[in-house]
Amino acid sequence: MELFSFLRGRVQICASIWFWIVLLFMLQNSRGTASASTYLIGLGSYDITGPAADVNMMGYANSEQIASGVHFRLRARTFIVAEPQGNRVVFVNLDACMASQLVKMKVIERLKARYGNLYTENNVAISGIHTHAGPGGYLQYVVYIVTSLGFVRQSFDALVDGIEQCIIQAHENLRPGSVFVNKGQLLNTGVNRSPSAYLNNPASERNKYKYNVDTEMALLKFVDNEWGPVGSFNWFATHGTSMSRTNSLISGDNKGAAARFMEDWFEENNSGSGASPIKKEKIPRRVSNIIPSMRKKYDKLIDLAATFQSSGGRHATRLLSVVRRVRSDSRQADKPRFVSAFCQTNCGDVSPNVLGAFCTDTGLPCDFNQSTCNGKNELCYGRGPGYPDEFESTRIIGDRQFRKAVDLFNGASEQLNGKVDYRHTFKDFSKLEVTLPKQGGGNEVIKTCPAAMGFGFAAGTTDGPGAFDFRQGDNKGNAFWRLVRNVLKTPSKEQIDCQKPKPILLDTGEMKEPYDWAPSILPIQILRIGQLVILSVPGGNNSPPCIL
Repeated sequence: MELFSFLRGRVQICASIWFWIVLLFMLQNSRGTASASTYLIGLGSYDITGPAADVNMMGYANSEQIASGVHFRLRARTFIVAEPQGNRVVFVNLDACMASQLVKMKVIERLKARYGNLYTENNVAISGIHTHAGPGGYLQYVVYIVTSLGFVRQSFDALVDGIEQCIIQAHENLRPGSVFVNKGQLLNTGVNRSPSAYLNNPASERNKYKYNVDTEMALLKFVDNEWGPVGSFNWFATHGTSMSRTNSLISGDNKGAAARFMEDWFEENNSGSGASPIKKEKIPRRVSNIIPSMRKKYDKLIDLAATFQSSGGRHATRLLSVVRRVRSDSRQADKPRFVSAFCQTNCGDVSPNVLGAFCTDTGLPCDFNQSTCNGKNELCYGRGPGYPDEFESTRIIGDRQFRKAVDLFNGASEQLNGKVDYRHTFKDFSKLEVTLPKQGGGNEVIKTCPAAMGFGFAAGTTDGPGAFDFRQGDNKGNAFWRLVRNVLKTPSKEQIDCQKPKPILLDTGEMKEPYDWAPSILPIQILRIGQLVILSVPGGNNSPPCIL
């Protein structure tokens, strides 16, 4: 089963309520907008792969999914945008299932020791791409580390070390530059894995949208005043579940693959502008970096050496031109390496398994309403475009995102200008008041309550089916699992009434032994770069960037 679907409702509340409240606060307290301002920009990238063997993987909550190798390595990628004499913001994108408040606390502690109050929890946002193929055990809540049998120090240290180092890189690379934004539609890269649930939305709501998933990609292009393009970050909604719950290789899934494709594309085609078209005949591949590519360096040195001629006791007339070439090569070595990040947005029920869900025993489509096969959820799996090869599905979905990102990158012309700002708050999601329209007219105020996982949650999704006799959409439950539940925690009547019509399987929000099972207070963070606003939450299900 997939452990994190229950956060969708909380993130939607955040996106629909706090986004606009905090955004309004930002606009009301704006110090004004500078025109045609030039920012300081810096980008960094660092390895965060962590343990690649004998550790439970994060995402599917499958205790049998134990890492046994590496598909490709994981990275943290960072950008910093700063006003020359003012605010700065940091965004870190992780090739990990999600960020962790515990990880961020340790990172901020290290940054404070190094830079003082320059980087704090207020202006540093950390988010994950939601890959389900990374090592687990790095969060501080029971429900997230129960399948990893507790906290895994190696996973935690790899993340903290990598995030710290990539922020240091970005800080040391800060140089005058500009940021451009572009948006576009990307189809056939994500489908709604719960279309029957979507159809339960009012027709008036569904009629606002052309598709039942978000198809927009937003991209930032970072351009150094001297070196030209030095990186890009984009946001697009599709789950990191091209790799299945039986996969045992560490992988950044489709978004991690897309990032590697784009970084390779730029390195292979960069002539200073980074605007070369994609080669249609092949997909860029990441070759092993274990053995350095000495051949190219050797040939370059031979060519350079050949330009030196014997003076025969006279002055070498080519001396100045040779010196210029040597200096030019030396300067090229100082050029920042291109960094490309493929960030997650409102992925909710967006699956990369675009062929649909089918029964593994019959090959027929799964039951539309409950995603079962002959009443069992374990046999219903979504199929990616490379079916039955999940590695190929990962490559294809990554390639589709990469190609769209290149189009947006080459066409980015809207420059961000104005102030850099940020807001950060902690909000107790178990005590929110929400105003909703009533069917007969008027409005009513309802209150949220502590988190709880329902019986339908245990059925998982078509990306990662659960076990036993659970079914999606179950609003009844059964006596046996209620008895099992009560051994851990019997929910109060108030909690049962608040969660209706969802029957409670695990009352995680009220479970505190040996420590909290799930968060109730979550950090909400907004970064502003000129006319662009980014809402970030730790889980990775961020709202898409908003252009004011």
